[in-house]
Order: sequence, then C-alpha cells, then structure tokens
Amino acid sequence: MTWGRKIDVHKNITVIPGDGIGPEVVEQALRVLDQIERVHGHRFERVEALAGGAALDATGVPLPAETLETCKASDAVLLGALGGPKWDANPPGKKPETGLLGLRAGLGLYANLRPARVYSALANASTLKRDVVEGVDLLIVRELTGGIYFGKPRGISKEGEEEVGINTEVYRTSEIRRIAKAGFEAARKRRRKLTSVDKANVLEASQLWRRVVTEVANDFPDVELGHLYVDNCAMQLIANPKQFDVVVTSNLFGDILSDEAAMLTGSIGMLPSASLGGSLGMYEPVHGSAPDIAGKDIANPIATIASLAMMLKYSFGLQHESEGIEQAIVSVLEKGFRTADLREEGATIVGTRQMGDLILEEIG
Repeated sequence: MTWGRKIDVHKNITVIPGDGIGPEVVEQALRVLDQIERVHGHRFERVEALAGGAALDATGVPLPAETLETCKASDAVLLGALGGPKWDANPPGKKPETGLLGLRAGLGLYANLRPARVYSALANASTLKRDVVEGVDLLIVRELTGGIYFGKPRGISKEGEEEVGINTEVYRTSEIRRIAKAGFEAARKRRRKLTSVDKANVLEASQLWRRVVTEVANDFPDVELGHLYVDNCAMQLIANPKQFDVVVTSNLFGDILSDEAAMLTGSIGMLPSASLGGSLGMYEPVHGSAPDIAGKDIANPIATIASLAMMLKYSFGLQHESEGIEQAIVSVLEKGFRTADLREEGATIVGTRQMGDLILEEIG
C-alpha cells in the first residue's frame, strides 16, 4: 500500500450554463469541482459554450456547430438549463429546447439516468405522507434519442380551414434493445428489479417495446422483470413508490414520469441526471430554467451539484469523490439548511451561493 498517494486525473469539461437560473446553479457546481481539485489533486479544464436561448440571442441558432464540436472534443458536458418564455413564440427549430435535442442526438446520448432518492432529512418536504416516501430510492432510465420527439413525419400543416399538428412515435428494435440493456445493467448494480413502462394496450410502438424488453430479459436471469402501463405506473409512483428499483421507459413517458418522481423528493430542484451512450456523458439537473427566480439567489443548486457527482462517477470513474459530494449534501440537509423550495418549519433558509458554501465546507 502507498500512503498519501493521489491519483492525478486530468479531464476536459464543456460547460453550458444556459438560460434562467442555469448560470447560477452551474456556478455552484463548478465551485464544488474546484474543491475536488484542491482536496484530491485532480485537474479539470473547462471550456464554456452556448446553447439554448443564450445561443439564439448570440448567434441566431439554438445549437451552434461550434458548441457541438467543442462538446465532442471534451470528456464530459455539464449543462445548466435551457429555455424560457422569452423564446416561446419562436418558430420550430428556433426554440431553445431544440438545442438540447440536438446535443442529445449529436452526441449519441440515448440513455438518460434520473435517480430519485428521498433523503431522510427531507421526507417531510414531500407533498406525500412521510411513511409513503421515506426510503424511496429509484432510478428512471429514459430512452433519449428516439420516440415521438424525433419521429417523422412531424409538423403543423393546413387541411382546408383547419391546422393539423402531427408527431410520430417511432421505435426500432435496436433502439429498444440498447436502452433495455442499459436498464438491466443498472438494475444488476442495485436491487435487481426492473419495471418496463409502456402503453402496449393501445400503441403498436409499445407492443414492440414490450416484446423486445422481454427478449432482452433472457440475458439477465438474475434481474426480476415486470411490466406496467404508463397510466398505472403514474398512479403507483404516488401510491407506493418504494416498490420501484429501476424503471425503463420511452422518451415521452420518461420525461413525464421523472418529473413526477421528482416531487417525491420534495422539490424538482433535488434531481440530477446523466445522459450516456456515446463516447462521453452529459450531466444536467432535471429542473428547468425557472426565469422567474433567475438572479435572485434563491435557486436550489443541489440537483446541479449532484449531477456533477454523477459526472465524476460515470465519466471519470471517481467513485470516492462522487460519494464525498453526495455525503456532503446529506450532511448539510441533516443540519437543517434548506433553499426556499424546501422551506419547512424549523429549517434555516439559505440562498443559492450559501448552499454552495455549506456543501464546500463539508467536502473540505
């Protein structure tokens, strides 16, 4: 054994602060990254890039080619939040969210991992009863580059006196197989239970989904597989969320269910995410840009800081450092500190930067 030896990790990160509260919460995550460098001797080079509304204002497009190339040349991407009502009237292709979809497709990020863990200190912050949510620890694995968000034909056309909006749900066997495999592999590292969510009683795309997931299950005999229709799953997440370990589902269903799962934790400001599948990962909080609170130092940075912890774990293999950040978050919450979205009786309410300060102190 070599005492006192530090493994020197040198990685390149593309940072996309984005819109609304994105720059504020990303700033706190980068301060945590600075602390990880100081404590563990690693080096993380950062390059800032534009996407979303900020890119539209600066360049006229939601995802400049330069941004995508910068991301491809890095080891990981840290993203804040994109969008806001300022750009709602923009035509299709000129909306900030188009930049996010372009990043996912351009980087080949087909698997989105969204953990929902209820910290004991926050069990009373949920709108559900404590005995329902305490101990919840689930992971939603969402397919990210297929389905109705990318299917064609799509668009708005004129038929006589009416306009018609069309979006198409498309899934191929290969797309389903690879996301199912990601779900099974995640379940194998947890409690070995996978729930596949679809709408196979109505949609042909879901019928194919269920059949392919069932076939992939043959390669994972140690993982228990169950199927739920999406409407039943939405109900079960509220009625008995502790029954779930890993949930694998389509792009649209995963988008909705992961936001529902966020509220089990007390605030969507608590949920991180990792988008994987290509040669690098992209990490971002689940919450939106919340422009109504931007610049007020009240946004919750924990989801973004936890997303950074996922980056250290999944992209860089720094399990110890990742766990250190997660434990720092737990410690701060157990001491009674909360941001405004987690307000409860007896808690000490702090701002965005002060929450970052507190987590830095725990890591240091």
